[in-house]
Amino acid sequence: MNAKVKTYDVIYADPPWHFKVWSKKGAGRSAESHYPTQSPEFLKEMNIQAIAKPDCVLLMWTTFPCLEQALELGKAWGFTYKTVAFTWIKTNKNNDRIFTGMGYYTRANAEIVLLFTKGKPLVRHAKDVPQVLVSPRSRHSEKPDEIRKRIVRLFGEVDRVELFARQSPAEDNNNTFEGWDVFGNEVDNSIEIPG
Repeated sequence: MNAKVKTYDVIYADPPWHFKVWSKKGAGRSAESHYPTQSPEFLKEMNIQAIAKPDCVLLMWTTFPCLEQALELGKAWGFTYKTVAFTWIKTNKNNDRIFTGMGYYTRANAEIVLLFTKGKPLVRHAKDVPQVLVSPRSRHSEKPDEIRKRIVRLFGEVDRVELFARQSPAEDNNNTFEGWDVFGNEVDNSIEIPG
């Protein structure tokens, strides 16, 4: 007998995008040198529908070079793109100056969280949640805890999960994971995604 799969109102995802680089030097600084990445095809095949409630919000991190992949992935998972929920402007770890990242055209210093919906919109619990966050960067691909806090302020105490998590609730000193389930290859998963 199969156990019932837990479903969520909010799915917060930071997919491990595979990013094509143009040189060996770029490969040494890419995501692949920090953690395993996945192809768009692999990500699209994940059964995210199985863990999404009929009325659900998907909040997905992406970088600008992966924007098209992110829009396609949200659609493949059964969601409709609505807007950019958050824009993280990165500052340096040691000072408040804007971080200068990599880039083939301009130097990247921002990442965005796309907002997709499925079914009816969730109720907004706060109408003053800002889109822009200016905060220091941390280790590669680690996202600011403040975004999780803003998601909870926005949608309230609903069932929520973080996919491709890089931190686990056990490492959390600020209670930013309280009420969150997690899934990823760098954490002790609190859920399984059906095959």
